[in-house]
Amino acid sequence: MSRILIKDVTKAFGDVVVLSHFDAEFVDGSFITLLGPSGCGKTTMLRMLAGFEKPTMGEIYIGDQEVSSEKNFVPPERRDIGMVFQSYAVWPHMTVFENVAYPLKMKKMGKQEIKKLVDEILEIVHLSQYTQRVPSQLSGGQQQRVALARALVAKPKLLLLDEPLSNLDAKLRDSMRFEIKEIQKQLGITVVYVTHDQLEAMTMSDQVIVINKGCIQQVGTPTDIYRHPENQFVADFVGKINFLPAESKNQKLTFKHSNQQIPYGGDLIGDVVVGIRPENIRFVSMKGDLTGTLVSKFYLGDVNDCRIDIGGELIRVIAEPKSFDTCKEGETFNLRIDEFMVFKDSGDDFHTKILT
Repeated sequence: MSRILIKDVTKAFGDVVVLSHFDAEFVDGSFITLLGPSGCGKTTMLRMLAGFEKPTMGEIYIGDQEVSSEKNFVPPERRDIGMVFQSYAVWPHMTVFENVAYPLKMKKMGKQEIKKLVDEILEIVHLSQYTQRVPSQLSGGQQQRVALARALVAKPKLLLLDEPLSNLDAKLRDSMRFEIKEIQKQLGITVVYVTHDQLEAMTMSDQVIVINKGCIQQVGTPTDIYRHPENQFVADFVGKINFLPAESKNQKLTFKHSNQQIPYGGDLIGDVVVGIRPENIRFVSMKGDLTGTLVSKFYLGDVNDCRIDIGGELIRVIAEPKSFDTCKEGETFNLRIDEFMVFKDSGDDFHTKILT
């Protein structure tokens, strides 16, 4: 079993607290992503799971084993984990087979058993035909699969991945996301994955933990995180969004810059911030929820990425690609809002980030 339990973990370096009161439980066989901006503490949490760092406070369990606490600390080599780093860390002087076999040699396994296990894992990661090549003869994606195979060959309880795709080009990252997820499902292993890339988190995860400034902001499925963010930071960090300051009164939201209104049946009153995903705004021929003027448009192949002025305030609209040929800059359009979210105005300057 590789259920992971993290109880009230805090990590400080001197006076600097990088993680504060981190509580989480990861179900056996699940794919967990720690998502957040650089410096938020996600890699520090991964390093504590691996045993490269010791918590200042709190406890960590892998399966039934307590691996970190005030009185107990299990070193990395006794935690039964596999880890893949951002830099691949494959040995340039070894063949693919030798790289992958290395952890098994360290365990003093016999040659026949080593060959059997290495052949099995190379088949899973689609590298069977490259066993005698050295890393310099491989592409970046193939080198990353070598590192993945080496981490998995000893059948660890837990696989830790620290931004493993960040050095790959965009198209290769896209394909590797699905390959890693398929391998995880095939092996049924628990994975903890660190990234700042929301696409990786959304496409691969069973559960996402959003972290900012050392604190957990939200825990949930990708759908929950995207459609029901608990605060403006989560809404802003995961996906594209327009933030518009408004006043909530008499079951209506009045946008402060344009004075346009939309119905609102929620319970927040007074100064609020309305969050609208660009894909949840549509051009309509009949009367819509808002009226605006097309300022600019960008054809991206699969979408028409537009900027609309709704009265001194720009919003972003992701429209169907065919609309690029029919919409003209300077024209006025009716807009229908299919879905929106409302936050109490916290005073943070999120509403200036409408085009991110």
